[in-house]
Order: sequence, then C-alpha cells, then structure tokens
Amino acid sequence: MRRASSSIIRSRYKSRHLAPVNVTRAFLSSSSSSSSRDNSRKKSSSVRSVSAGLPDWIEHWSRDVFRKVGYGLALSVPAVEALIGNHVITIGVASTTAVYWMVGLNDIKQTNQTIRRNFPVLGNMRYLLEMIRPEIRQYFVEGDNEAVPYSRAQRTIVYERSKGLECTMPFGTRRDATAVGFEWVNHSLYPTKIGEQRVIIGQHNEATTQPYSASLLNISAMSYGALSDRAILALSSGAKLGNFYHNTGEGSMSRFHKEGGGDLVWNIGTGYFGCGVFKKDGSRVFDPNLFAENAQDAKMIEIKLSQGAKPGHGGLLPREKITKEIADARNLPWPVLHDCVSPARHSAFSNPYELCEFINTLRTLSKGKPIGMKLCMGHPEEFAALVRAFVETGDAPDFITIDGTEGGTGAAPPEFSNSIGMPLSFGLSYAHAMLVGAGLRDPVDKSQSKVTLIGSGKVCSGFSMYKTFALGADVCNAARSFLFSLGCIQALKCNTNTCPTGITTQNRDLGWGLDPASKQVRVANFHRETVKACVEIMEASGINSWGEIRPHHVGIRVSQGQVKTYEEVFEHMKVSKGELLEGKGPQNLLDLYNNK
Repeated sequence: MRRASSSIIRSRYKSRHLAPVNVTRAFLSSSSSSSSRDNSRKKSSSVRSVSAGLPDWIEHWSRDVFRKVGYGLALSVPAVEALIGNHVITIGVASTTAVYWMVGLNDIKQTNQTIRRNFPVLGNMRYLLEMIRPEIRQYFVEGDNEAVPYSRAQRTIVYERSKGLECTMPFGTRRDATAVGFEWVNHSLYPTKIGEQRVIIGQHNEATTQPYSASLLNISAMSYGALSDRAILALSSGAKLGNFYHNTGEGSMSRFHKEGGGDLVWNIGTGYFGCGVFKKDGSRVFDPNLFAENAQDAKMIEIKLSQGAKPGHGGLLPREKITKEIADARNLPWPVLHDCVSPARHSAFSNPYELCEFINTLRTLSKGKPIGMKLCMGHPEEFAALVRAFVETGDAPDFITIDGTEGGTGAAPPEFSNSIGMPLSFGLSYAHAMLVGAGLRDPVDKSQSKVTLIGSGKVCSGFSMYKTFALGADVCNAARSFLFSLGCIQALKCNTNTCPTGITTQNRDLGWGLDPASKQVRVANFHRETVKACVEIMEASGINSWGEIRPHHVGIRVSQGQVKTYEEVFEHMKVSKGELLEGKGPQNLLDLYNNK
C-alpha cells in the first residue's frame, strides 16, 4: 500500500512540477563556467567536443600519435626477434611496420584529402567504408521493396523468370495495401481466355508498305558502346528466340546486332551514326544514300528526339572506349582521334513541319518501313504542335515511343536524371490523349489507331506492362530489366567501364565472363514469362485484347480513405476521338492544341 501511495505521489509531482534540480551539479556547473572564462585558452587546447561526429579514439589520433605508434612498431621488430626468435613472425612485424610508415607518410604528403592528412593511416578507413557502402547496403541493409532504382523484389522476379525457376509468392503480398500510392487491377467476375497478342505497327498508314508485327514487350534502346559486344549479341539472339524486337540505341547497328539475328529497330540520334558523314567543320550530317544502304537491315526506324534519363542533353563516348568494331558501327574514321559526341538537337530538321518531311523522306528511302520517333515529354505545348503538324501535313509517324524520366542510361548528369522530364505516367497519358483528340488514335480499340504508342520506363513485370497499357500504350519497351536477365547485379558501375558482369564495359577481360549462348536463353525466358503474366492479368480483367485495356481498369489509393481509377486521376484522358479538331474536349488539352 505504501509503495502504491509513494508511486502516485511521485507521478503527481512529475506532472505538476519540473524535474528536481541537482543543486550540487548546478553549483559545479556555475563554478566551472566561471573558471573556464579565466582559463579559456588552456581549456581550448586540451578539451575536444564530443559532438564532432567522430569517435573519441579517432579524435585523439594525430600525426604525432601516428609517429609515436610507428616508432613503437619499429622498436618491436628487434624485440620480437629477441624474445620469440621466429624469423617468419619477425618478418611479418617488420613488413607491417614498413607498410604502416609508407601509407602514413604518403597520407601526410598528399594534399587532396584532409582526413588522410590529419589522421594518417586511420583516415583511410573512411574511404574504404565509403567505397564498399553500396555493396553493404544492397546485401545487408536494403529492404525488399526499396527501389534504388530497382528493388530486390523486382530484380528477383526477373532473375527467377530468366532462369526458368518457379516465380510464385507464399503467404500473400508484402505490399501495404493501405499505403498512399498502392495500385491494383480491377478484375472481372467473368474472366476470359485469350491467345497470343501481337501489335501490327504501320498497318493503318498507306505509305507504310512493310508493316511490322511487334510483341507486347521488347528490348529498349541501348547502344553498342554503352554495352559490350557479348551483351549485344546475347540480347539480339534472345530477341530472335522469343520473336520480339531489339532497339539498337543511337550507336547504330553493329555486326553483333546482325549476328544475333533478332528483329532490329534502328535508332537514329543526333550523331546520325550509320547514316551520316562528317562536314569540314567536324559536325555530322544526315546522308540519304548511306541511310538507304543500311536501312535494309532494320525492321523499323526510330528518330531519337530525347531520352528519359537525360532529356535535352547530348551524349559522349570517350575516345578510349571506342574500339574498331564501335567505329565501324558508327561510321567513324579509324583510328579515332577524338571523343564521339552526339549533339543535343538534330541538324536535319528544326521545327515540327520539317520533322514531318524528314519522316516522309525516311519512309521513302527505307521502301515503306515503319518510321517513328522517341521522346521524353517536356513542354506539352511542343508535343501539341507536333500533333497539329501531323494532322495538317498528313505525314504522321507510324509509332511514337514515350520514354519516362525514370528511364535508365549508362551515364548522365544527376540533375538531368533526377529533375528533368516528365514521368512515364504523365507523359504517356498526355501523348495518348492528344493523339486521340486529333483523331490519330482510337481510345476504345487501340488496335485501330493510326499511330502506335510505345511506353518505356521501369517495365519489369506483367503488372507494370498492364499499367503502361492502361495509360495509353500499345507496346512496352524495357532496358534494365533485360540487363537483369543477362546477369546484371545493379552494381551501379555503368559509367566506370568496370561493370563486374561484363555488360556495360568494353574491358575484354570482364566481357569474357558473359556467355551469349546461355544468356540468350535467359533473355527469351524472361520475355516469355513476363508477357504470359501480363496476358493472364488481361484475362482476369475480362477483356479479349490488349487494345481494350482502359484507364478505369487500374485503381490507385490517392489518400487515406480515397481511391480513384487512372481515368479519374488523369482527367485529360477523358477525350473522345477527334474532339480537339471540333474545338471540344478537356479544356487543358484544347488550350494546348490551340496554342493558347
């Protein structure tokens, strides 16, 4: 009873009054602060701040301490020999001492890193830990659903499917279904059964006499030069096995693309590699004859206006990375004397109407093959101007690839990768809505559209494909997902030429480890199983074709207690075919189309 009463009294005291003051501590603090003012110079030289951010034993390390420890190690060498008499141990101690002095004196002498100068030998631990931090995070710290940029859960799906392993999940979802941003597919009570799905690109354009039957999932643009020759060969061979296309990237079609035998989409960038020649001032310009000669090896041609990872930025391949094979593919002189530079903009056209003319020229020179373009959405009004030009000239592209800012690249300035360009969801939905309003796409049955839309941006599963289709796409492209199928471990060394898996490097020793014969099977396996998963979701939705996937099929939690469909989130998609031509439709789209 007494214990209960005393505890109640203490709790009431704490709730009504401040904590009791330690008079002795207050007195000592006051007196010490008074004396410290008299001896501030002495104190400042001997007292260190505990909040400096380093453990005390590291703070006490200095150049003087380094020397004292070094002298002690030096004196220990004869002592060990005298006391133990083992030459091996003595040599070990002597070697350790020599390395200690060599590292420490080098740390003191160098001027680039202050930590090493102030804390010789010991300071190197900081840089060692910093160097292995990505590996420590990936293997021991990272959660399964942390996307940096791909989560372990996403990578695991690709690894299992590419290896032909069973890709199932026990015990239910690991995702938080109540979290804001949670997405799902609205299924039907009456599932369907559908067969193989293909998209015919160019079938509704009279000038396109060689339309192409595309898979729902294909390999996105990655250049030879950014990837190794063995990686290119494995991807192209896998595309042949799986009957889907392989986009060459702006580095043009190399002999490794052709040896693989896969269907190729020739990506033409601002450097006009494989279809350009040098002018006297060193710039490259489009060459119609060279284009016509090489176009016969491609199924489709894609004009690259920009890419998601670095929109509005050119490219550069360092001279030291350019091999004879890369020079041949890009039509560069050998030996190469300069870096290979891609400007930020094209020289063959400068406005929407000239671009339409260029599209028509390429279609004629390629003898009726599908011609398209690739871009990351920036100013929506500029895309609206493009669509107006398509309508007015009648020279619309057969396909448009919309790349999201979340897309990948071998190397880009962080500001461009992190902060420039629209995400795929907004860019793709805007493009689809604008083309629908201009009468170039059919929102009810997308297979009847004149212009095919291709979505590219972190596509790695059947659900991510389905979401992309719901936003307006007909076809999906994936880049990094296919690199995972080759064995990429997300080491994030793409820009160092030291990729440990031999994928993004021109180092022959590292590239040797990648076996195209086995990796091509994994590429085809991943493609087959991922497309199968997407088709199964379509069947669960109660639809009969990819062309019937609509925005209302996907739901998303926008706040606690409120969920919406994509159709409600992206209101600009509420547009009917040809409405913008009649001065109708969502006001924001109408203002963009009319350039207001």
